[in-house]
Amino acid sequence: MDAVQKTGKTVDEAVSAALSELGIVKEEADIEIIEEGSKGFLGVFGAKDAVVKVKRKFDPERIAKTFLKEMFIAMGFIVNIETELKDRHLNIKISGDDMGVIIGKRGQTLDSIQYLVNLAVNKGTAPYISVTIDTENYRERRKETLESLAHNLARKVKHTGKNVVLEPMNPYERRIIHSALQNDRYVTTYSEGEEPYRNVVITLKDKSERVNNRDYRYSKADKTESNK
Repeated sequence: MDAVQKTGKTVDEAVSAALSELGIVKEEADIEIIEEGSKGFLGVFGAKDAVVKVKRKFDPERIAKTFLKEMFIAMGFIVNIETELKDRHLNIKISGDDMGVIIGKRGQTLDSIQYLVNLAVNKGTAPYISVTIDTENYRERRKETLESLAHNLARKVKHTGKNVVLEPMNPYERRIIHSALQNDRYVTTYSEGEEPYRNVVITLKDKSERVNNRDYRYSKADKTESNK
């Protein structure tokens, strides 16, 4: 529950009731006074209660922490959660024991948790907040691994002249491959297939592309990826 409407003999009484029901303090709330209320004649006749609407302020860090704490408790994990909100991007770092289980095979579990937190944070009407979750510096290590893979496979394409199709990857990882090879003089990349089986293809540039050395080509869907 993020908002309630309450009545009381005074505005303060109505606000206090609303804050109590939401379980928050005044600094965490947006308060709208719908009716000031009045005592009426002799405090009896024509008296009107005050009416207020109190809404929990949008706090993506609180939402993310609450969601993750409840999820990890249910999973039997004790973790430390650090958050940093900057320019509508929420970075979350998780630390604790058995983080390998949280990461999962090729980061799939971590990606799923990140997806769920994104949904939790952005379920309202507030401006969109992007969320990145990391643990044990996995994202950076994975980025380095993918960049190395991209360059190794690019050399294979140059040597054999045949396309190389990578295994299916999520949009974030596909962008890493595209970016790693975007300035390569001899190869280019594009994505094909449908989610969640969409993959990157590394192929030789044609002669005109090699001469011009322009940016690597994107499919229409890849242009969308670059804006995510």
